Parts: sequence; structure tokens; C-alpha cells
Amino acid sequence: MNNDAPTGMLRAFGNIEDPRMDRTKHHSLTDIMAIAICATICGADGWVQVVEFGQCKDDWFKTFLDLPNGIPSHDTFGRVFSLLKPEDFEACFIEWTDSLAEASEGQLVAIDGKAIRRSLDSANDKAAIHMVSAWSKANNMVLGQISTDEKSNEITAIPKLLKLIELENAVVTIDAMGCQKKIAKEIINQNADYILQVKDNQPTLHENIALLFAQGLRDDCFGIKFTETSTTNAGHGRVEQRHLWATNDIEWLKKRGDWENLKSLIRVECKRTVNGETSCEYHYYITSLSADDPAKLLEYVRGHWSVENNLHWCLDISFADDDRRIRKNHGAENFSRLSRIALNLLKAQTKHKVGIKTKRLCCGWSNPYLYNVLTRNDQGLIPDTFIG
Repeated sequence: MNNDAPTGMLRAFGNIEDPRMDRTKHHSLTDIMAIAICATICGADGWVQVVEFGQCKDDWFKTFLDLPNGIPSHDTFGRVFSLLKPEDFEACFIEWTDSLAEASEGQLVAIDGKAIRRSLDSANDKAAIHMVSAWSKANNMVLGQISTDEKSNEITAIPKLLKLIELENAVVTIDAMGCQKKIAKEIINQNADYILQVKDNQPTLHENIALLFAQGLRDDCFGIKFTETSTTNAGHGRVEQRHLWATNDIEWLKKRGDWENLKSLIRVECKRTVNGETSCEYHYYITSLSADDPAKLLEYVRGHWSVENNLHWCLDISFADDDRRIRKNHGAENFSRLSRIALNLLKAQTKHKVGIKTKRLCCGWSNPYLYNVLTRNDQGLIPDTFIG
């Protein structure tokens, strides 16, 4: 086998500080990381399954790992990942993703949070872990993540996450929880742009923007000029229509708040028709982008939901993220990070047109397929003779 393949991917995680005392190190941290990452790619959703996978693939692992004491026990995996500092793991994760992601002008980076529901530990009065992730729509991958104990703490977690990842020339979209002046300023400081949704957590701002569009579009209020665009999508028995209006006339708003580099306001009307019944919602946004290209603004607004469809949905359906009962110390957060590593690698394999769950099974069934995923070789299956 080409020994450089899996170990090459693992070099990015070689700088993680081993949390164990020397006398307890019967297995190297590199071996533990390699087995855990490969097992998670191949369908393991807990430490017992990680060990079973390792034992089934023992001969394969011995072609590139030392394993002087065999496959570690599930207690060893659980203990190591519960003690592993999440900030160290995350720093290596971001270094790895930076080497893979292709930066492009105006790329969309969607920031959103997701709870790991079964990480709730009532006995120890510990809230469920809430992971805030940065998702690159263009690269179809997680760029970074950070945990909080509660959804309300996203306000403090988002600025920390923004400082960890490379954002230059990107457009960052965040839902209403992230509509904060400090967050807008941090994005601009990184030479990026923002589109922030406005809801009732900014009641005065929300009311003023809603009133501006309601009166301006109806009565030509103050002669304010708007740009607009619309899209219609149909399928699966429903029709979705979106209409966007945007305006650069915001001098009145600049006097009411210190929003860094604010340039325009957006209203999006969303109409959905299902079985002959139509519902309508309005969403409001502030942005550092100009209103001169409304089609691009609508593309960014719609693109934000790729973090829900391509990340959170996959983690729930394909990785059983909400069903995992790992709760000790940092175990839940670090296993969630393993899942995101696996998801990034699996999504990079685009030649095989099947879902993530099926790709995980294929990795477990076929060493050549797993080799392709680990090395980001997007050429489909390769013959067994290639890796021996």
C-alpha cells in the first residue's frame, strides 16, 4: 500500500497535544486519531463501533500504523477524546480545511448553529452541546466550528469562530442571532462582507426596516429608490416564489446605529403554494453589499440555507448526530468534529453519485474506496492492486 496516503491526511492533526500522562500511553495518539477518523468515515457512530471497525480492519491498519499493542479499547477512545482539548483539535481542523478550500471572490460562508440533543447531561446539570459552524457553499465543506452550552451563547461564539477562519473577500451570512454590531465589525475587519437577518431581537431596527419597505413600496415614501428581482421554483407538489427588494437609501438609518460599513437594506417576500393553499412571509436583512445587484443578493440569501440542507441535515440523517449518547467532558464536541471531518472528505468524492450514508457504507466495504476518500482522489473506485 502507498503508506503516505492516509498518513498524509493525518499530518494536519499531528500537532494536537496528547492529554494523557506518559504511563497511560499504551497506544500512540496518531494511531487513535487514524482509526477514529477512518471508522467515522465508514459508518461508526460511537466508540464501541470505532473499536469493532478497527478490529475488522486490523490487517489494513497495520500497513501504515504501528499498533504495538493492537487496536485500543473503547474505553481508551472515549477517555482520549473526552480529554482532548477542543481548541487544539479545532486549530488542526482549520489548518487542514484551509489547505483544501479554494478561495474565490464573493464566496458565500454561512454561519449557523446546531444542537447535539443527546449530549444533554441532566445528572451533571450540563446543557446540550450547541455547535456553531462555518459552511462554505462553493467548497461544500465545513470551514470551522466552535461549541457553546446554549443557543443564546451563539452571540459570543460567532466572533470567536470568525477570528479562526479565513474570510477575506467572502460574503458571510448569519441568521438573526448574529445580527450584532460587534459581529458586523469583525466581518468587515477581515475584509469580508455581511448579510445579517433582522428579527425581533433587534426590535427597533426590525420595525423601522419593515415600515420603510411597507410605505416606500406603496406610497413612494421620501422618493426612496429600490432594486428588485424574483425567482420561482416548482417541484414535489409545491411552488415557491421569492421576490427581493433592496435599497441603498439608508442615510436615515445610519444616524440611528453604528453598523460597520452598512450599505443597503433588503426585504424578501417568500410565497409557498402547497395543495392550492398559499402562505407568505417577509424577511429583512442588513448588508455591507450594494443594492445594485439584487439577483446576487437573492442568491446569497437563498444560499445561506445550504448550511441547513448540506450540513445539518446530513449530520442528523447520515451521521445520527442527535442520537449519539456521548456526554463525558469534551467527548460529544470532539466526536462531532470527527463527523465533520468525515463529511468534508465524503462530499469531496463527487464522481460516485450516491448519498453520504451510502458512501459511508462503501468506504467500509471497500479499502480502495476508502483510500480514494482519504486522499481526496475523485476518480471513482480504483483496483485493489493499486493499494495491495
